[in-house]
Amino acid sequence: MDATAHFKNKKITIMGLGLLGRGVGDARYLAECGADLIVTDLKTHEQLAESVAQLESFKNITFVLGEHRLEDFRDRDLILKAAGVPLDSIYIAEARMHAIPVRMSADLFAEISGIPCVGITGTRGKSTVTHMVHSILKEAGKKTLLGGNVRGVSTLALLPEVTPEHVAVLELDSWQCQGWGDALMSPHVAVFTTLFSDHLNYYKEDPAIYFADKANIFLYQKPEDVLILGKQCAPTVIDAYGEVIESKTLVVDEQKFPESWELRIPGQHNRYNAALALAVARALGIPDEVSRRALESFTGVPGRLELIRERNGVKVYNDTTATTPEATLVALSALDVAHVVLVMGGADKSLDMSALLAKLPEVKRVILLAGSGTERIHGELSDAPVYDTLASAVDDAFAHASEGDTILFSPAFASFGMFKNEYDRGDQFNELVQEHD
Repeated sequence: MDATAHFKNKKITIMGLGLLGRGVGDARYLAECGADLIVTDLKTHEQLAESVAQLESFKNITFVLGEHRLEDFRDRDLILKAAGVPLDSIYIAEARMHAIPVRMSADLFAEISGIPCVGITGTRGKSTVTHMVHSILKEAGKKTLLGGNVRGVSTLALLPEVTPEHVAVLELDSWQCQGWGDALMSPHVAVFTTLFSDHLNYYKEDPAIYFADKANIFLYQKPEDVLILGKQCAPTVIDAYGEVIESKTLVVDEQKFPESWELRIPGQHNRYNAALALAVARALGIPDEVSRRALESFTGVPGRLELIRERNGVKVYNDTTATTPEATLVALSALDVAHVVLVMGGADKSLDMSALLAKLPEVKRVILLAGSGTERIHGELSDAPVYDTLASAVDDAFAHASEGDTILFSPAFASFGMFKNEYDRGDQFNELVQEHD
């Protein structure tokens, strides 16, 4: 569809350019539509050089980097904000005080496109379920678009591909759900996979605020819409919101997944994920035989318990997206924990690490990466070495892994400090592993 008219000659401020490609894609698309853009980010020009270089040819983009200015949030037609903008941002407050719409890419795409949307959120599992659903739709011959919290994908820039026959499959993190809530919208089919504490550094140590943002994925659904809840989070969701949920609600776990279906990816948690994806497919009227073909051939999502190499009888898994202790526990549960050499550690998110710490004595060896989170737990892992570089940690892992062992990179913490982001962390790990003798 041609959505140029929505943006041509409009004065738009993009708050947050970033390095993941989504901000660049949003900016490029809006610039090509003829918008007058201000792109502002607290990171400096030097820090964002890779992203800025892709946009410098546009004469209708003004960059304000290393700071935000209040004047860039006045006299504008639209503010497009990125994930992670503080809840108490004075700049967003300034825009709202001047009655300027504040939107995010995914909800704005959904509003303009008008096509059916499947939205998937949850603390863990949302990426895998999203890609499973996308694979099923493609196997069924459906026209489908994959967006939301997907590396390198600007959801807004998908608009030119939209036809009335398309279905959008959107992975939605808590911030993107926040955007849907601000727009008073929810996807037609909503999936809530799991709920654990996360991003407490952002949500000011209050998991209820995090949950409230996530809940926007279903709060504005209509009776004809569908909400699919993973059994892990269903009691919490129903207890908090059961009286206001209007959509048809299904509760699903791995027991609902056919026993005879075999997955290529390991772990009970992935059968749980597949059960959720199968429930979406059934809600969309896709025959089970199509779903089975797609799910049994599904090889996983990069950085999510991804098998990247097997050398001398040692398997190496990249689980860089494990940024919470629960995620690392899930990875450990999918493997023979006594033969795991675990590389973990990073930046703190103020999460409860007690359950993971109780499990770690069962691991063959724990290797830590330096960071604020590592500092918090190292007293309870005094035998674990701490490294300032990932290369040193990988060297240690290979030195202590024997035939039949598994090297698992599952950090349990955020990537900030040593890496640009979790994807950079995973890319560096993959490169080091492939180059290792």
